Amino acid sequence: MTHDVAGGAKGSDILYTDVWVSMGEEAQRQQRIKDFQGFQINSDVLKLAEPDAIVMHCLPAERGLEITDEVIEGKQSVAWQQGVNKIYGAASSIEWAMRD
Repeated sequence: MTHDVAGGAKGSDILYTDVWVSMGEEAQRQQRIKDFQGFQINSDVLKLAEPDAIVMHCLPAERGLEITDEVIEGKQSVAWQQGVNKIYGAASSIEWAMRD
């Protein structure tokens, strides 16, 4: 764990971020944006990672805050597949819970 974005990204195989302002926390929006300024995954940060690094985001994303459009839509992003996988995990959990 680090507060140094460049140091954390350098040589990384995976870059992972989450939304800065979660649903229900809108009252804290301005403070969170201020607190997390500089922690955005953008093309400059991605360049510090390994050339074949992947970018993950648990979605939903607020583009322009924690991640830029070009990164989440880029070839190294697996955010959409990650979102699909969450559906399968949730469906499996429901199926398990409903068994006799």
